[in-house]
Amino acid sequence: MGTVSGDIAPGTAPLRLRPGLSFALLGAVQITLIATITVITVALPVIQRDLRLTDTDLVFATSAYSLSFGGLLVLGGRLADLLGHRKVFVAGVAVFGAASLAAAAASTLWVLVAARFAQGVGAALAAPAAMALLSSVFPDAARRTRAMAVWGVLAGIGAGSGNILSGVILSWVEWRWVFVAPAVVSVVIILCAPLLPAGPARRPERLDVPGALLITAGLTAFIFGLGESDWAWTGVGALGLALFAVTQARSSRPLVPPALLGSARRLAALFAIGLTAAAMASYFFMLALYFQNTMDYSPLRTSAAFLPPVFAVLFTASAGGRAARRFGAGVLTAAGLALGAAGMALLSTLDADSSYWGVLVVGITLFPVGAGFTFSGATVWAVEGTGPGEAGLVGGVVNTAMEVGPPVGLAALVPLAVAHAAGHGGGEAAADASGYGFAFGVAAVSLAVAAGLVLLQRATKSSHTPRA
Repeated sequence: MGTVSGDIAPGTAPLRLRPGLSFALLGAVQITLIATITVITVALPVIQRDLRLTDTDLVFATSAYSLSFGGLLVLGGRLADLLGHRKVFVAGVAVFGAASLAAAAASTLWVLVAARFAQGVGAALAAPAAMALLSSVFPDAARRTRAMAVWGVLAGIGAGSGNILSGVILSWVEWRWVFVAPAVVSVVIILCAPLLPAGPARRPERLDVPGALLITAGLTAFIFGLGESDWAWTGVGALGLALFAVTQARSSRPLVPPALLGSARRLAALFAIGLTAAAMASYFFMLALYFQNTMDYSPLRTSAAFLPPVFAVLFTASAGGRAARRFGAGVLTAAGLALGAAGMALLSTLDADSSYWGVLVVGITLFPVGAGFTFSGATVWAVEGTGPGEAGLVGGVVNTAMEVGPPVGLAALVPLAVAHAAGHGGGEAAADASGYGFAFGVAAVSLAVAAGLVLLQRATKSSHTPRA
């Protein structure tokens, strides 16, 4: 697998990967877990024909992964802290890989839905544990800050990679390979996992079972309700989360200690992550429709159109860590939100006759640069001051913000786009483009307001981010 750290005599200590290789291994998992959300999107029409599914069936196949992933993340993070970061990480990757193979072999709707749900269960265990392991890989605070800044960008890389990978796969082989690919990654990760640090020792504490059930049920119902625009389920989810908050305040051993979310700085960071994730999900969803329905692009050409954003996010991955250290995580978060707002403002001008090589390509490139910087800064901001015993839990909370954001964004912006298009003349293509532009304009205003709020929060004396 490559170089190991130090000259270690046999029998005295386990072999360990160098920090850079450990980060690459953990980062590959994070990218794969996020890519699995979007990799199915372009393949949906082919899956529908092959398995003879209705449009409603496709909704179940699409949402099953996000439901279990988002709903179980906080529980997964807490289990990682209690049982051991590496142990839970390996278990999650194993479940995810096995479920991916089951999805690839699915011959009926319910086998596919069950496999996608199981993928999400594995992802909910692996994602927070992987993020928590960074504290063991990088014990030095300065290097850990840079690593966390890069880690924040990986979600954007994963989302873009899923769209591109699906188009490439469908151009050469059948749709089942979109699930074989993450299974192969899982096998490689499991084989290399013993070379990762184990993390802090297991903590002899009992799990808050009622709290775990409440937050899992509440998040699952909330995400499902938003994804389906079913406000009854959304209300049930919100009620479950409210009950969770009440029980946590009274519990002697809470699943999520109230102090963890009592930090205004951390709440601002989570808000920035969730809002940016909401904007990014709507960005990919509406642009994929715009490219294929309005500009008449093929799936492969649509994937190619998303290459500039992916390269833009890769740029932020290399620059975000340095910027967070030099200017502070709060400033980087606010700057990212402002750049994202500028990109969305440019996209708000698109119409049925827009040229790709003009304002459009600038907008689709500028927004992910801003999103990458936001994720970098806000991730550092959210984890600052976290002890090893809560690293997994904080990782679960950060990933939950990323998972809750997309259904919120789609539930809010897509109906706005549809309603605006319905009142716009000039043909279906022109109406759709006008609707997308209006939704992007709303996103631009939201991101700009958020940038101001983050700067305001940073300016308060109690939440000033110290520079190392």
